[in-house]
Amino acid sequence: MIPRVRRITALCALAAALTACGTASGDRPAPAASPSSPASPSSTRPPVLAPGPGGLTPVFEHGPRDRGKTVALTFDADMTADQGPRAASGEHFDNPALIGALRALKVPATVFMTGRWADQYPAEARDLGHDPRFEVANHSWSHYAFTADCYGLPTVDAGRMREDVQRAYTSLRAAGVPHPMPYFRFPGGCYDQRALRALNGLGVTAVQWDVVSGDAFATDADAVVKQVLDGVKPGSVVVMHCTRSAAPTTERVVRTVVPELRTRGYRFVKVSELIGQAGTAR
Repeated sequence: MIPRVRRITALCALAAALTACGTASGDRPAPAASPSSPASPSSTRPPVLAPGPGGLTPVFEHGPRDRGKTVALTFDADMTADQGPRAASGEHFDNPALIGALRALKVPATVFMTGRWADQYPAEARDLGHDPRFEVANHSWSHYAFTADCYGLPTVDAGRMREDVQRAYTSLRAAGVPHPMPYFRFPGGCYDQRALRALNGLGVTAVQWDVVSGDAFATDADAVVKQVLDGVKPGSVVVMHCTRSAAPTTERVVRTVVPELRTRGYRFVKVSELIGQAGTAR
């Protein structure tokens, strides 16, 4: 979940209820590490960062700035407690047109999916999980905050943080995502040392971002486009959303941003490639 744009140059405020992706299909991606046990880079596992002192969960914000013009587009697939009934009543928390645009533009992307969303949209989750253009990672099950005072989100108790992450992986696999990635994005992007310690030993890398798109609840696509283009640097991670309900401009933003960044010499990659670069940086 990420901030909404208030004006082109303004700081963004994170919103509490953000949601998710549309359909995709394709071949099975490369095997991923088991997120319930420590993971490390290898020929058969996606790259992760080494734990910090005392096994502290590592945090990744962007790739190396000196490895060429690469940029990763990431999309949060949120589902909060009140949105299940809203989805059941007909509100749309998917965005097939956005996913179609990414596929038509041949843009790889990383989707951080909540377990609630996978439970609500198992067919979409399965399709994304089997499309090699995408990688699916963990955004918690409940979309409750892992710290206090996180943009109005309810909070998950410290003793249940680990369980919430593991439950999300269970939901992703139950929906048919064969190899969810060992990457975790904190709801709201909010974390502290207690939260990082709570996830010790899960083998996940916490993935943040360095470019806030501001697409959440935005109605001015041009403002979002400017914010992204002004913020991207080599190795950047851009946080966006793929939901018709809470981020209605994102497809238009992607269709403008992608060709412009390519004109500027950027190559689109998944988060895993940037983490791999960071892990081998000297």
